[in-house]
Amino acid sequence: MKRSTVVVPWNEGLHLRPAAQLVRVAQRFSSTILMSCDEKIADVRSILSVIALCATMGTVIDIEVTGEDEQTAIEALELAFSAAESDLERG
Repeated sequence: MKRSTVVVPWNEGLHLRPAAQLVRVAQRFSSTILMSCDEKIADVRSILSVIALCATMGTVIDIEVTGEDEQTAIEALELAFSAAESDLERG
């Protein structure tokens, strides 16, 4: 099991567009991928589950990945969050 903590970088929070991006990333892997914040847990393969987290900008999200490709999966998700942060810094 791999765990990581990320911060929601999007001004509008974890809304439909970034949630869809995270789901697309998660679907590339066979591992079980869960995100949690404020006692809510989401299966990252379900866009409704991800949006139901109601994560606003700056919310801390815990990611937990379990499976044979867990290392690659968690790195890909961290990259999705950090790429968004880079886009914000550029303007």
